[in-house]
Amino acid sequence: MASITARLPLPPLKLVNGRQSLNGTPQKLAMPSFKEGHDRLNVKSKATGESSENSIVKSVQNVWDKSEDRVALIGLGFAGVVGLWAAIKLISTIDKVPLVPGFLELVGIVYSSWFIYRYLLYKPDREELFQTVNKSISDILGQ
Repeated sequence: MASITARLPLPPLKLVNGRQSLNGTPQKLAMPSFKEGHDRLNVKSKATGESSENSIVKSVQNVWDKSEDRVALIGLGFAGVVGLWAAIKLISTIDKVPLVPGFLELVGIVYSSWFIYRYLLYKPDREELFQTVNKSISDILGQ
């Protein structure tokens, strides 16, 4: 179980029409009063169950233990890091060219709209997408 505790400063309260407001707009409901001298708010969050980090580590350990050619796995990991670095550099270079970022943003908006219309708007289409994703995952994992 993971736990996070934070002490956050309270937002500044403004007095509007005789009532306390967090953002300066009049409040129709009475705001709870804070005791003087308390300038911080305690927040505590707990997570239960298995974290995703543990499952990722376990799956990587399983792949490493089952592998016969570990040198190829190291090379594949290195190639992945180099490919990620190259992709980041390519995107940052394209982003510096005038008009290209706006055009690519328009392409992204149009494609996202089409994807939502094609796969997410109606239930049969969502089921088709779910089946396609599950088939692709099973093909990748070799199941």
